[in-house]
Amino acid sequence: MRVFLLVVAAVGFRAGTGAAFAGDGAPKVDLMRVPDGGVQPRLVADPKGGIHLVYFKGDPAGGDVFYTRLQPDGAAFQPAVRVNSQPGSAVAMGTIRGPQLALGREGRVHVAWNGSGKAEPKNSFNSTPMLYSRSVDGGRSFEPQRNVMARTSALDGGGAVAADADGNVYVAWHASDEDAEAGEAHRRMWIASSRDDGATFAAETAALEEETGACGCCGSTALADRRGALYLLYRAATHGDGRDMHLLRSTDDGRRFADATLHPWKLNACPMSSASLVDGKTSVYAAWETDAQVYFALIDRETGRRSDVCSPPGGRGRKHPAVADDGRGLVLLAWAEGTGWQRGGALAWRVFGGGLKPLGAEGRVEGGVPSWSFPAAASKGDGSFLIVH
Repeated sequence: MRVFLLVVAAVGFRAGTGAAFAGDGAPKVDLMRVPDGGVQPRLVADPKGGIHLVYFKGDPAGGDVFYTRLQPDGAAFQPAVRVNSQPGSAVAMGTIRGPQLALGREGRVHVAWNGSGKAEPKNSFNSTPMLYSRSVDGGRSFEPQRNVMARTSALDGGGAVAADADGNVYVAWHASDEDAEAGEAHRRMWIASSRDDGATFAAETAALEEETGACGCCGSTALADRRGALYLLYRAATHGDGRDMHLLRSTDDGRRFADATLHPWKLNACPMSSASLVDGKTSVYAAWETDAQVYFALIDRETGRRSDVCSPPGGRGRKHPAVADDGRGLVLLAWAEGTGWQRGGALAWRVFGGGLKPLGAEGRVEGGVPSWSFPAAASKGDGSFLIVH
């Protein structure tokens, strides 16, 4: 990787969004609030330089999902459209159950989210649904929401969605089936696959035959990289005190997965954590939390092996990392600090360069993360970064 010299400092706000600027000749980090007072943003950059955003708004126990887009060189997001067809059918409590976003073939937008207590449709187990919708009219509207859970129940934690350029769409979540014993150690990651751009989904199947468990109130994330490989990142829950991060990787369209422990953590509790996966120019990036610190690593596309684990220097109480790659050798890691149940906290970020060494100073905005929320990050395609918080 090429090394850039970088100094980043938060210098204030403008036009109601805020911007943090680097020194002369260094990349810029723009800060924007989630539109309309929303929370739990997710960003995906498209090949043309546009940035797509989904977020939650409303009652944390039963609110709505919205989608919007920032045009290349745009100063503000376009007017948002509601994704969920049943009002109040999304949930934000616990921070990690909100909407997930993926772009598929010809730029179609795919959104998945955990249903609220009143969400419909439910399956035959009358379980809280894992909901999905896809865009029509170029993102100006969305199809009626669907429940992709057919044979599982006891949905918890945060689900995930991924899509590729060949029309494959995947929705993943952790839950139990009717044969499972009670407890987190017997939960599994499940995946429902579509081969027709999300028009239809097959019934879900277990991602792994062996049990790793799944941490009940922790989120998962998914990614289909530019070569079509599928990744699932989640926190396991083995018997006793295992809360390791696991990375599953499939090179046959989600039919079989290889499992690797990404980072171990001995903990006999649920940390209510989330994670991030990004398809970088040369590698896939994974980011997660372990023991009140945030970490990231590069995942080799050929082998699935990870690089050495990296983290920003110092700090405690760090959660909810978001990673972005500018395609020129710089990586941005953003995270929340001091957040908790019904409690917001600070927004922080750091840029890494050649050899994944931290560059410049840490950026920070006190009170930058509202209750039930976290930051999202993306590369703007012009050498600068965007953080939505």
